[in-house]
Amino acid sequence: MSKLVVKGGATLSGSVRVQGAKNSALPILAASIISGGESVIHNCPDISDVDDALEILRYLGCRARRDGTKVTVDSSELARTDIPEELMCRMRGSVLFLGALVARAGEAKISAPGGCRLGPRPVDLHLRALRAIGIDASENEGSVRCRCAEYRGGLVYLPIPSVGATENAMAAASRARGTTVIVNAAREPEICDLACYLSKLGVRVFGAGSSTVTIEGRKTLNKAAEHRLIPDRIAAATYLCCAAAAGGKAELRNVCVLDICPVIRALREMGCEISRRRDSLTIVSKGKLRAHGGIVTGPYPAFPTDAQPPLMAASVLAEGSSVFTETVFEKRYRHVPELIKLGADIEVEGKRALVRGVNSLRGCELKAEDLRGGAALATAALRAEGETVISGFEYVKRGYEGFGRTLSELGAQVVEID
Repeated sequence: MSKLVVKGGATLSGSVRVQGAKNSALPILAASIISGGESVIHNCPDISDVDDALEILRYLGCRARRDGTKVTVDSSELARTDIPEELMCRMRGSVLFLGALVARAGEAKISAPGGCRLGPRPVDLHLRALRAIGIDASENEGSVRCRCAEYRGGLVYLPIPSVGATENAMAAASRARGTTVIVNAAREPEICDLACYLSKLGVRVFGAGSSTVTIEGRKTLNKAAEHRLIPDRIAAATYLCCAAAAGGKAELRNVCVLDICPVIRALREMGCEISRRRDSLTIVSKGKLRAHGGIVTGPYPAFPTDAQPPLMAASVLAEGSSVFTETVFEKRYRHVPELIKLGADIEVEGKRALVRGVNSLRGCELKAEDLRGGAALATAALRAEGETVISGFEYVKRGYEGFGRTLSELGAQVVEID
């Protein structure tokens, strides 16, 4: 078990580079098996979720190697179409191999995916999307199986704009005969990034970033592709919240500002000064924040659910009361009891959380229960008096590259312990 030890009270100062997007890396690495050639992915974050994805690729028979932030995948010798439970259970993103395997080999068998326990996240939307283009997809006793000899494009309607289901449908449709139209598709920037990668394989994708995505599949794809991942908007949002909570001045480089506008707006309402220069952001926080006007999480372009925990952590010392409404995940408030241990005043009722600002926090022993919740605990600990020890920090390593190191570069007094 990993731990993060935080000595609160230090203000932040300096400049750091934001990693490549975790939520782009996983679907694109899965899609790298579709063409049967070599893909070079740049700006790939060094996180445990990517390590697990590379291990799945190697299990399937691919050659996958990392050189810094460059990852190379050669899928020419795909040898298997199944993924065992011991690999699937490590991360939720493993379900994204379903559409890619079907596109490449015409079949796939996986067990139920793992990841953070944020409430029910069934794979029925993924299966529904695949069935809409003629793939025989079934779920039985914790395993999912897909088969098809040949399938044609069709109309995929998603009752909710699921990111994973949209990505699986795009991957599967890339080798379908004819045209596939995904209605009520997810609009997240990572969908656009996957579309950009697929286009480099020769797939024609239109409308990515809108609610209707059209894919013209091809049986023969380009064997080689080179792609650079977009910046990680959630990592950028988290470090902004850290700087807001701790106080000081910090510059974040490699940021797509348009992707995190709701977070920037909330932090400005709290009294932070945020300026933009090309692909960088500079935040200045005087340390004493005021409550924001309330946020409601939702699918892009609404406030991202993954940024809700760190913003809540920054709000616990703000003057006044802040209201959070979580509409995406049922158990997204698992960090709240731990924040209360620090001295936060938070009341949760259903989807709504009321945060009343307090004057001070006191360090103690905490336990992270999920990825973003763990980052939230570290955010609050930056302002807590004394020392805070956060166990379960392996969750945070799933999505943040060198989280403790990055905070240290900004002047925080933190130490990671394995």
